[in-house]
Amino acid sequence: MDIKSLNKLYYTIGEVAEMFDVNHSLIRFWEKEFTLIQPKKNKKGNRLFSPKDIEIFNKIYQLVKIQGFTLEGAKKELKKKQAPVETVTHDVDAVISRLEWIKSQLLMLKKEL
Repeated sequence: MDIKSLNKLYYTIGEVAEMFDVNHSLIRFWEKEFTLIQPKKNKKGNRLFSPKDIEIFNKIYQLVKIQGFTLEGAKKELKKKQAPVETVTHDVDAVISRLEWIKSQLLMLKKEL
């Protein structure tokens, strides 16, 4: 599944089920099992999945259906993959902070000229 080809803001449960050729009930079950999947719900209570939700669903699908992980194994694997993202986010924050400091220093130098 090519996540980059998703061009809508939200997809219905039927559209997601069709993308992965699974039943609606499996999507609802995985939503309960994996807290990473958090579709929005409209006033009627219909689930609306963002491309991010579909990307997470795709990772779970790959782990469980393709690679044969158990649900618990897939949860552990997803947690492993999340840790580096948090580290990268922290590193990005540090870089942004450093760049902002450099910018302020350059602006002070500019005023002195």
